[in-house]
Amino acid sequence: MILFARFAERLIQDGDLHVEDSDGRAYRFGNGTGTRVKIKIHSKLFPWKLLLHPNLLFPEGYVDGKFSIVEGEIRDLLDLMKRNIARRYGSRHQRHPGLAQRLARYILEHNPVGRAQKNVSHHYDLDGGLYDLFLESDKQYSCAYFIDPDASLEAAQAAKKRHIASKLRIAPGHRVLDIGCGWGGLAIYLAQQTGAKVLGVTLSREQHKIASERVRQTGLSEQIEIRLQDYREVEESFDRIVSVGMFEHVGFKHYGEFFNAIYQRLEDDGVALLHTIGRLGCPQTTHPWIRKYIFPGGALPSLSQMVPHIEASGLFTCDIEILRLHYAKTLEHWAARFKANRDKAKQLYDERFCRMWEVYLLSCIFAFHYDYLANFQVQMTKRLDTLPLCRDYMLDWERAEAHADAEGPTLARQSG
Repeated sequence: MILFARFAERLIQDGDLHVEDSDGRAYRFGNGTGTRVKIKIHSKLFPWKLLLHPNLLFPEGYVDGKFSIVEGEIRDLLDLMKRNIARRYGSRHQRHPGLAQRLARYILEHNPVGRAQKNVSHHYDLDGGLYDLFLESDKQYSCAYFIDPDASLEAAQAAKKRHIASKLRIAPGHRVLDIGCGWGGLAIYLAQQTGAKVLGVTLSREQHKIASERVRQTGLSEQIEIRLQDYREVEESFDRIVSVGMFEHVGFKHYGEFFNAIYQRLEDDGVALLHTIGRLGCPQTTHPWIRKYIFPGGALPSLSQMVPHIEASGLFTCDIEILRLHYAKTLEHWAARFKANRDKAKQLYDERFCRMWEVYLLSCIFAFHYDYLANFQVQMTKRLDTLPLCRDYMLDWERAEAHADAEGPTLARQSG
C-alpha cells in the first residue's frame, strides 16, 4: 500500500480523494477542492495489482467490487481520476505511439469479416430492451447534434439526422447505402424525407431483426431493405453512401478496405458521408478496459490516420466538420436515463453489468472533455463538380426541413 500511496500522491493533485485500505488505514490525496470522494478497498492485493495496469484494473476493480465508494458517486470518482490523469500525463499532446503500441494496435484492431461480426455481436446483440432504457424512441446510438445546448435528446437526435441528410443532397429515387444501419432510424428518415431507396447493412442480428420490423411497420418495405451483411460483401452501386457510428469498429488495419469499398460502390456523381468519433490528437490505442469489456476490436481514428486512406482510394474530401462536445452532451442524457432505469437494467442482467455500463457511459463523458475526443463528419465525392461550390445548400435544406418538421409530418420531399 505504501507504493500505491506514493503513486496516488503524485497523480492526484486536484480534488479531494480519501482512501481506506483493507486494514482500516486512511489516506487523503488532492488539494481538498471539489466533491469529497471516499473509497474503501476490500482486497490487500488490489493496490499492488493496480500499479501494474491502472487503466484496466481501476475500472475493473469497481465493477468487480474490489473497492466500494463510501462517499460521493462513481461519476465523481471517474471525473476526479480523468481530470488528474489528463493534467499529469496530457492527452492533446501525447507522443506518437511506439513500436510496441503500434504492434498491439495492429493485432487488437484486426477485424476480418468473421471476427468483425463476433465483435459487433458482443455489444449490439445484448437484450434489445437494454437500449430502450437510455436511448430515445428512434434508438439513435450515436452523437446527437445540439443546435440548442439545452435541447432534449429527442430534438438533438432529430437534428443529427437532418444535419447528415443535408450533406448527402439526396433526390427522390436515389439509391442509398447505410453502412452500419443500427436499428434502422436513419434509413427510415432518409426514405421518408427524400424519397430515396435505402439498403441498410448491419452485422448485429438483434439490430437486423428490429430494423426489419420497423421498416415493415412503417410501410416502407418497397423503399428500404435491411441486410445482415458485411459492407465488404455488398456488390451493388449507389448514388449516396452514409455511415454513422460504425467506423469506430473498423480498426486501423482495415481503413484502406473501408474507403476502397466506398469508392467501388459509389457512382461517379455520388456523395458519401462518414460520421465517426475521432481523436483530435495523435493516434492512440483504445482504452484497455473499453476494448476488453465494451467494444472489442474498436478503435477511434485521428484525421492523420483517415485522410491518407481517403486519398489513396481516389475519393476527394469535400468537407470536414468537427462536432466538439456534442457527444459529451449526448452521453450526459444517456447516463442520466440509464441511472433512472438502473433497476430495470439490473432485472435484465445483474448488478455487475449495471456497474460496467455506469463506468462505460460516465467515463466516455469525461473522455470527450479530458482526452480531446470529438465527432468527425467527412463528406467525400469521386468528382470535384458533384456538389455546389458553397456550403449554403446544406444550411438551406436543413433549415427548410426543420421548419417543415415543426409544422407536422410530411411525405417525401425532394432535397434542394
